[in-house]
Amino acid sequence: MEIFSIASGSSGNCICVGNDKNHVMIDAGISGKRIEAGMNEYDMTTSDCDGILITHEHSDHVGGLGVIARKYGLPIYTTRGTMEAIRASKYLGRIDDSLFHVIRPDEDFNIGELTIHPFSVSHDAADPVAYIVSDACKRIGVVTDLGTYDDYIIENISGLNAILIEANHDVRMLQAGRYPYPLKQRILGDRGHLSNENSGRLLSAVLNDDIEHVFLGHLSAENNYEQLALSSVKMEVSMSDTPYRGTDFPITVASREFVSERIAV
Repeated sequence: MEIFSIASGSSGNCICVGNDKNHVMIDAGISGKRIEAGMNEYDMTTSDCDGILITHEHSDHVGGLGVIARKYGLPIYTTRGTMEAIRASKYLGRIDDSLFHVIRPDEDFNIGELTIHPFSVSHDAADPVAYIVSDACKRIGVVTDLGTYDDYIIENISGLNAILIEANHDVRMLQAGRYPYPLKQRILGDRGHLSNENSGRLLSAVLNDDIEHVFLGHLSAENNYEQLALSSVKMEVSMSDTPYRGTDFPITVASREFVSERIAV
């Protein structure tokens, strides 16, 4: 299994996960041109993906979906609520109804040799989910856009071999920043985004000896920066009531601008 991020951040998200036989794209929130260029960095093309998994309908997750869908005819997997929100949007253009495949949280489905496990997350969207992608040997999670977490989330993302987990904002930067008060409250709320500290606490709850890499993703351009996210998450892990420290695992940031390293597990 492998994972790489083409883009991850408040301005756009697109992640590729797969194995030797099959690959899936998780979200298409950047331009089709950037997606293709990102795939090309690892000698792949967008057409090598066997489907697109959409987490929710916000523009930083579906902004390039219309172009990709029309050009490549890739099947689109998403919940019914998200599908209806995408269909109602004006800026994506028409997407062929036959490309949509409705999925349900907590019901696994297969794409080639990959098993996809969608599960619900708390975010201010129609019917948002995160995804675990696995094959016969390994499990990789992509978990962003959740305002809070509970035992259900922890259970779903336990036992992973790699994870891309949200570390959206530093609370102090957000509170002191220029965002209007209602937007600050939305981000900080239970249907908003995970702070660096909460990301570290959630990560601490699911770390295991088989985790080989951690990506921090969906960093805010206004209210976070890479070194702060890394140091905050590592500190939370080191201070947690677990046998692990923040330096025990490779932890890197998935950039909003650059394609990440390709991690094989």
